[in-house]
Amino acid sequence: MPTSAQSSPPAPAGRRERKKAATRKALADAALNLFLTRGYDAVTLHEIAEAADVSTTTLLKHFPSKEALVFDEDADQEAALIAAVRDRAPGATVPQALCAHIKRVRLRGADSDPGYADFVNLVTNTPALSEYGHRMWMRHQDALAHAIAQDAGLAADDPRSLALARFALEASALARGSDKPEQAVDAAFDLLEHGWIATPAARWRSGQLP
Repeated sequence: MPTSAQSSPPAPAGRRERKKAATRKALADAALNLFLTRGYDAVTLHEIAEAADVSTTTLLKHFPSKEALVFDEDADQEAALIAAVRDRAPGATVPQALCAHIKRVRLRGADSDPGYADFVNLVTNTPALSEYGHRMWMRHQDALAHAIAQDAGLAADDPRSLALARFALEASALARGSDKPEQAVDAAFDLLEHGWIATPAARWRSGQLP
């Protein structure tokens, strides 16, 4: 027998996904705003949840750690790296395509987002975020290596593809520690593309020249 107060029917899947995405965005935005205003270490998960008008339990359902609130585009980053390999311009090599992609998304964010410099400073000056961000970035290594190997018609576990993927991803970390980040990335990818070519002086010291 029906009661006078029936529960609402479950929301359609599309609506539920939109609601989840909206909650994630609200949490990530609230966290970043608080971190930039007060500093990462001074903010608690409870304060972030309160700012987004949700419970701490809800926050932890969406983000397993405090650091994860800052890096909310993991899947998008991996898809973009793979697309850089598969959809590169005709005639471009894989290292050239990855070099251009990494400079665009890892070094030039300030060109399209005025707040990007503040985000980079937050991550750079917060060891927990810097280490977490690097670990998350390097998690794309296997997927990128697989895309490189597939593009070249090689086995999925090809060691050269894995090496290229690893050092391509590490290039952005190298750049962040340089006074000239774009030149650092260019130098790293030039080495990946062409290999090590010693200068005449270095070759003379190693006995390769008379």
